[in-house]
Amino acid sequence: HGQAVSIFHCDDYRDGLGVNSRIQLAQLTAIARDRINEHWMAEGVTFIDPTQAWIGPDAVIGRDTVVWPQTHLIGHVTVGEECQLGPNSRLTDTTVGSGCVIDETIAIEAVIENGVDCGPRAYLRPGTHMLDGSKAGTHVEIKKSTIGEGSKVPHLSYIGDTTMGSGVNVGAGSITSNVKSDKTLVTVSADGGRLESGLKKFGAMLGDEVEVGCGSVLNPGTVVGAHSQIYPLSAVRGFVP
Repeated sequence: HGQAVSIFHCDDYRDGLGVNSRIQLAQLTAIARDRINEHWMAEGVTFIDPTQAWIGPDAVIGRDTVVWPQTHLIGHVTVGEECQLGPNSRLTDTTVGSGCVIDETIAIEAVIENGVDCGPRAYLRPGTHMLDGSKAGTHVEIKKSTIGEGSKVPHLSYIGDTTMGSGVNVGAGSITSNVKSDKTLVTVSADGGRLESGLKKFGAMLGDEVEVGCGSVLNPGTVVGAHSQIYPLSAVRGFVP
């Protein structure tokens, strides 16, 4: 047709492969997976089975971290050194510090600091912040909450819209009940201006070294003072000194 012809040289012939079917898409996806995983292995990351770990192009993994099968890092994920990731973990746009164990955990837009233990079967929803040495155990769901240093939510619990101090222990089967308020909230800004907001979720606030007994419910707006003990099967509302 009288058109010009040019030549482009590929160091790897696979760079010129196209995608014309779902089969070819899977084949090229596997090539991309292998290249990414080989890069991180060269940087000092251990993969138990590199064919079963899916690391996104924007993820960063620290040295001496071990990646177990069926681990997925999606989006902007940063993982520190000497962590255990998986098996069966999926992290999306999440930051993980060093020395963490992330076992069978789903984390979305969460911040996990150093020495944190998650799972198995933990679900960290957006806004979760796990401070140093904290724990989210088996069948635990945390949403938009701060878990203080060394605090533990070991198993079968839901924590939502809650701020937790250090050294807190939440007994099995306990929940923070969070609810939207239809009242207008009025606050004063640093410059003395009046700020108003509408619907807002309320959870609980727990001071340092609080112990929550098994099967307890902390109702919306509950504030528990430091070193307090909540007996098992309690329903708590208001302020606990």
